[in-house]
Amino acid sequence: MTEPVFVAEGVTKVYKTESVDVHALRGVDITLFEGEMAVLLGPSGSGKSTLLNILGGLDRATSGSVRFRGEELTEFSERQLTQFRRDHVGFVFQFYNLIPSLNAWENVALVTEIAKAPMDPSEALAMVGLADRQSHFPAELSGGEQQRVAIARAIAKRPEVLLCDEPTGALDSKTGIKVLSALQYINQELGTTTAIITHNAAIQAMAHRVFMFHDGQIAETRVNETRADATEVTW
Repeated sequence: MTEPVFVAEGVTKVYKTESVDVHALRGVDITLFEGEMAVLLGPSGSGKSTLLNILGGLDRATSGSVRFRGEELTEFSERQLTQFRRDHVGFVFQFYNLIPSLNAWENVALVTEIAKAPMDPSEALAMVGLADRQSHFPAELSGGEQQRVAIARAIAKRPEVLLCDEPTGALDSKTGIKVLSALQYINQELGTTTAIITHNAAIQAMAHRVFMFHDGQIAETRVNETRADATEVTW
């Protein structure tokens, strides 16, 4: 068994409003291991994104423990969380968040300028199959190509963890498979621990492990003895 990267125990998240408390997470226990690809599967509102944001240092748990390589993230200051995100975590979201006035290479270079030991932006773009699109601006790229630029941007700083929130949610299946292939390649070639949030059940076939979310809890954990290649996923 490889080393654990994240260990979360008893994690809760309560959003307080004037009229009611919303329990987004209700005592979640999860461990993510080095080099694995995990899929967090469940309907909207089941707590997947909330957990991912807590693991990535974008949000704080209301209670419970969240450790990254043995360090207790719940005790980090805001400055420490910022450094944690910068040094260790790459994020990929449903919407690409590219800067329209910068070409693909320049969008990736934004991250490499602040990273400790980044890869060259051209190398990152080549890894996601966009070696010939580096000088193109977002408006000149398809949705799938823009998402792959976003993935290149996330991996260019060589993060230990890649957290993906509905990375194919805005894409058709043919384009989505290209994005999933890029994520699978990065997981295999760089050994990057990868967590993918989705409500698309077909994607779970790619994972080492699948965590089924329901009503703020992990209802079931599955292990895939054999994993599908991204090109075999259909929906």
